[in-house]
Amino acid sequence: MLRSLHIENIAVVERADVQFRAGLNVLTGETGAGKSIVIDALYAVTGGRTSRELVRTGADKCLAAAVFDADAAGAWCEENGVEPEDGQLIVQRTVAADGRGSCRVNGVPVTVAQLRALGALLVDIHGQNDGRQLLDESRHLDYLDAFASDGGQLAAYQAAYEAYLANEREIERLSLDDDTRRRLAESLEYRVQELEKAALKAGEEAELEERSALLRNGEKLREAAEGAYTALYGDEGSAVELAGQARGWLSRARGWSADLAAADDTLTEAVSLLQDAAERVRDVWDSLDFSPEEFDRVEGRLAQLRRLEKKFSAPDEAGLITLYEESSARLAEIEYGDEALEKLRQKRQTLIDGCQKAAATLTKVRQRAGRALAERVEKELTELSMPSVRFVTELEAMDGAPGFGPKGADKVRFLMSANAGEEPRSIARAASGGELSRIMLALKTVFGQSDPVPTAVFDEIDTGVSGVAASRVGEKLALTGRHRQVLCVSHLPQIAAMADSQYRIEKSERQGRTYTTVDELDRAGRRREIARLIGGDNITETTTASAEEQLAAADAWKQKLP
Repeated sequence: MLRSLHIENIAVVERADVQFRAGLNVLTGETGAGKSIVIDALYAVTGGRTSRELVRTGADKCLAAAVFDADAAGAWCEENGVEPEDGQLIVQRTVAADGRGSCRVNGVPVTVAQLRALGALLVDIHGQNDGRQLLDESRHLDYLDAFASDGGQLAAYQAAYEAYLANEREIERLSLDDDTRRRLAESLEYRVQELEKAALKAGEEAELEERSALLRNGEKLREAAEGAYTALYGDEGSAVELAGQARGWLSRARGWSADLAAADDTLTEAVSLLQDAAERVRDVWDSLDFSPEEFDRVEGRLAQLRRLEKKFSAPDEAGLITLYEESSARLAEIEYGDEALEKLRQKRQTLIDGCQKAAATLTKVRQRAGRALAERVEKELTELSMPSVRFVTELEAMDGAPGFGPKGADKVRFLMSANAGEEPRSIARAASGGELSRIMLALKTVFGQSDPVPTAVFDEIDTGVSGVAASRVGEKLALTGRHRQVLCVSHLPQIAAMADSQYRIEKSERQGRTYTTVDELDRAGRRREIARLIGGDNITETTTASAEEQLAAADAWKQKLP
């Protein structure tokens, strides 16, 4: 869960520290006080997109830092070389006034992509964008698949679909008109003949370059080898002869001195090494038999290889060999293309049958999941003061050939009717703003029961909600807070009263600058804040009593929870 959040120079917040608790944490405050800034800071520190506009006017940079329990991120820490400290992760994100930034986790620099992957394991932020996604019917299939946990069936279908696509791509590749086929065959045949005539051999160019260097320096090599051999062995007073004489003197005296005996042994080894070196030099000298004809032949072959490499944009002769093999294979495909194309077309129906079979299995899974999802969502919405709601998961077969796509053969839409007697329609047409908020909360509640992310954040979840519906939303959030940490920005007293911890976000002006503070409220502070939510600035004994009544009712309701 999220333990604390530090905000520095973000928008109108100069500096703020918030200690969050388990359960339902509610943030309240006047419109424009900066409630969204807390969510923006949390969004930034979990890898969300940021910009220089986030930086407070006059500051060089802004900083968001959060402390999380590391339980949900063990695999990420191991993969990214981050060691939790006392079971916690300290995540920091800075953004400079020029737009540049940095990210650190427990002091280890990470990329924004790494931070985003970590954030997805720690916090699930739900805002107004979720409502837009709910209205986007192209996303409904993904919602249903997430609920169905049909990963195995979906993976099996996608494997069959990819095989079908690969076969289609190959058919398209071989399906050439006669003129194109003729031109391509002529081009490939010319290339294959030229490369075949060159008799290419892997590693030949390196061998030729080495031999060319040897030939260019032949006289110098011969002179060096001759001089070295003469000095080592060929003349009177050579190294081998002198070393042998010295060894003869030492061998006479080795019995009288241990040091001379050791020197004699060393010299014996040295004589052997000198003789070996002389023999090697002689062998090289004997091999230095050069001719102008060989030099011309080597240089000519190198020039031929380099010309071919340049012509065909190949890095070396290995690239030319690969090009030759690929061109030969493609030429054979063209020459025998009709036969290969017929085999692919015969295979197509088998692959289509495989896709249809896998898609049918996937459809059955989705149909069962659709019925279960509708039942669960209706139950949640009934508890959110929508007793007459009908929620329908509509599955339709895809139109046209081949009747399936990347995700199967189904089109999925969520339909609903909010009132008795009305036919289910698209959510965008059937739901008001407040109903849409409750539908989103219901779906998030259903999906979240199997969600491993420990912290859920709701921003603007109470849009268009009031009265009894607001009380039900507050109860649902409090119930969710029993099995995961919940943060909620709200302006409704019914939701604030349900909080396990409540924070007031307040804006003030000092010396011409705007400042925002975040304070955790005690019981008296909560009573005053809820009274303000009820009656505005006109806080009276009546609104205060009403606030206390709502707090007491919320406490009594929560005490009945298991």
